[in-house]
Amino acid sequence: MKKIILTGDRPTGRLHVGHYVGSLKERVKLQNSNEYDEIYIMIADAQALTDNAEHPEKVRQNIMQVALDYLAVGLDPEKSILFIQSMVPQLTELTFYYMNLVTVSRVQRNPTVKAEIQMRGFETSIPVGFFCYPISQAADITAFHATVVPVGEDQMPMLEQCKEIVHKFNSVYGETLTDPQIKLPDNASCLRLPGIDGKAKMSKSLGNCIYLSEEPEEIRKKVMSMFTDPNHLRVEDPGQVEGNPVFIYLDAFCRPEYFAEFLPEYENLDQLKDHYRRGGLGDVKVKKFLNNVIQAELAPIRERRKYWEQRLPEVYEILREGSRKAEQKAAQTLREVRHAMRIDYFEDNNLLK
Repeated sequence: MKKIILTGDRPTGRLHVGHYVGSLKERVKLQNSNEYDEIYIMIADAQALTDNAEHPEKVRQNIMQVALDYLAVGLDPEKSILFIQSMVPQLTELTFYYMNLVTVSRVQRNPTVKAEIQMRGFETSIPVGFFCYPISQAADITAFHATVVPVGEDQMPMLEQCKEIVHKFNSVYGETLTDPQIKLPDNASCLRLPGIDGKAKMSKSLGNCIYLSEEPEEIRKKVMSMFTDPNHLRVEDPGQVEGNPVFIYLDAFCRPEYFAEFLPEYENLDQLKDHYRRGGLGDVKVKKFLNNVIQAELAPIRERRKYWEQRLPEVYEILREGSRKAEQKAAQTLREVRHAMRIDYFEDNNLLK
């Protein structure tokens, strides 16, 4: 069996460091491992429209922004197929067939759906398309026979629902769809990066992000304004590391060589944490170190993005060619699904058999 990856992002804004440590960095690592036969990276514009139907221009404008971020972090169109979801119409038809295999109550129990509905204030008026997006996501994954889906921890319930749909389809119609496996980031601190305001989730809609494409001064301002331990009022006070966003970010981004370069009085992150816990280490000093770390991590990404910003027609062609290849693959899967369901009526006179 081929080893195939499918993953992607909604084009509702530029991508941020939460996307980077949660999934983008892992995608690049998997891409460059040469262990996978096919890699599909989707810009999920159709999914983004489920809660932006009245503002399609927002989605349209951000397709290129997300594509630029993909290329900036190191996704390579020679190794990965970058495509736009709505340019693969077979995904919509697969979604329609899968809807018959899922109950309303099952979708309502999906923790990710419940959290997203609450965050967007949809409790009393949920768009049907938004409500059904776990089913749409199952269509995206299965259309490419993905064996691996690298995502953040918050998407685990979505993949579990996809696996249920696969098992249901295969039990009813015969072995047709591929059962995907989730791939979480190796670094436990990357499972979910909090917002700079201390909120549990970094989100474009909450305005608590550090974007991959931001200029150094803007990043510095955001880092220096970050939420820390609210009880660490004076330098001499003992501080709490656990749950402290500044240290969570250091867990996600810091490398040993950064201490020699930016904070030589400490050998490693454990020493820095121990000093903070016992007191005598101020938040400003830790934040300055974090700023240097993030600047070092994002500088090459920002430079690659500027390179591609000068070559937008090339980016356009990358997306167009990727969408063409993705449609070919999805069309083959759709033929397999229709055959399994025995609704390929005009193939070999099947309606007469």
